[in-house]
Amino acid sequence: MTGPNLLVDGGSVRVVDWAFPAPAQLARPGAGRPPRGPPTDPLRTPVETPEGLPAVTIRSYNPADPADLVAEAPAPGAEAVLATVARARAAQPGWLAAGAGGRSAALTRIAAVVEAHAEELAELVVREVGKPIAEARGEVARTVAIWRYYAQAPFAASGEVHETAGGPGLLLTRRRPYGVAGLVTPWNFPLAIPTWKAAPALAVGNTVVLKPSSEAIGCARRLAELVAEAGLPADVLTVLPGGGAEGGTLVGAADVVSFTGSTGVGRQVVRTATDRGIPVQAELGGLNTAIVLPDADIDQAAAHLANAIAGYAGQKCTATSRVVAVGEAYEPLRAALVKALGQVDGTSCGPVINEATREEITAAVDSAREAGAEVLTGGGAPARDGWYLEPTLVAGVPDEHPLNREEFFGPIAVLHAAADLDEAIALANNTPYTLSASVHTRDLDAALAAADRLNAGMVRVNAPSSGVDFHLPFGGAKGASHGSREQGQAALDFYTQSRTVTLLPGGGA
Repeated sequence: MTGPNLLVDGGSVRVVDWAFPAPAQLARPGAGRPPRGPPTDPLRTPVETPEGLPAVTIRSYNPADPADLVAEAPAPGAEAVLATVARARAAQPGWLAAGAGGRSAALTRIAAVVEAHAEELAELVVREVGKPIAEARGEVARTVAIWRYYAQAPFAASGEVHETAGGPGLLLTRRRPYGVAGLVTPWNFPLAIPTWKAAPALAVGNTVVLKPSSEAIGCARRLAELVAEAGLPADVLTVLPGGGAEGGTLVGAADVVSFTGSTGVGRQVVRTATDRGIPVQAELGGLNTAIVLPDADIDQAAAHLANAIAGYAGQKCTATSRVVAVGEAYEPLRAALVKALGQVDGTSCGPVINEATREEITAAVDSAREAGAEVLTGGGAPARDGWYLEPTLVAGVPDEHPLNREEFFGPIAVLHAAADLDEAIALANNTPYTLSASVHTRDLDAALAAADRLNAGMVRVNAPSSGVDFHLPFGGAKGASHGSREQGQAALDFYTQSRTVTLLPGGGA
């Protein structure tokens, strides 16, 4: 199945087709292979269009079988992005005028269509980003739930009514959409993150232009097809493939921007949007710590930590990358966690997204070992096809080593010791960014103290750091986030602006 996209042609915009097959016609395993050699981004390969116009083809490969080409698409270019935003802006008044009933019904239909294709979508997620099947099915279920949750939002009360300072009249506030929401999303949750950004934006009356990660263009494309199948009007939600040029143009043209991705790119997105004076939220890196106290159930804590470190190969913004064992918890936790990580297999871990990521992590482990660290388990790549890594736990890592200061998107964590809770919290807070933290204890006082003092956007007690609830605010502390929170009511507030209305008597009555 192909669908329309845009490519610049001699100063005008023409329609071309995505080279993305329908589910029954997905590129067969082995149909394509990443180019060999030194290109910095193997997913973006220069090509020539039939008319000889320079273009870029974006390709997505299966990380468990790097010879398996999953999807490809031409990057449309900056002018096509501008044209798409213009069409979305033209469609926005009609979408808002559909009213609460129209928007709610549309989002409800989207949820139903996605749910009807759940197994197909789960299999595509497994193939394109390497997510284990159980997690992939969970992501699809969560995607359906998010669409249904925000389908209720158009009917919710918004704004306030106030008394005048004196005399007759009425003062009220309303929440109104900005116009076009420009969304830039990562590959690790290829259905859920585009949904938790797009659904609230649509619910309150914005239209959406989505630029997905190059590694997840297949999932984004299929989601867009299902949204269209559900009957969403033309140009209300548009998915455009692309790289930095397309993403930058979208940020420079949209009326409100939401970004999830790397810290460096996110900071540039924030600067660009801020210079334009438009609202922007950005979810960036996360260096997340788990604290385990001596009174904790050590086996339960180790199981939670193994899941948070190595589940989906650690490729979650909320994954645990630092473990702090307090006092007498250190030795039993060390043994239990090594055992738990050793029992993690491919059904719950899966590969990392690409070869460059695997090489970056193995190089960091080798560097830490050379600096005196001890690799307690893992640290290597198994002899098999795909970009797999052994779940890894390292101790004795120097304080300023990158493993202690930077986010590595893989199944790896550093083990630390702390004398008491105060030292553990100080260690946990000594990072440039923290999205989520976890505390493992039976002591309610300790749990409440940690929840109050940890500088993290989310604190989870006796649970993995990697769990989130879509109806609650999502975001981090320090450099992990910028701007408003995502999800829940916070997202609805972000995609709208407050308007104050004053009504006074017209006179003559």
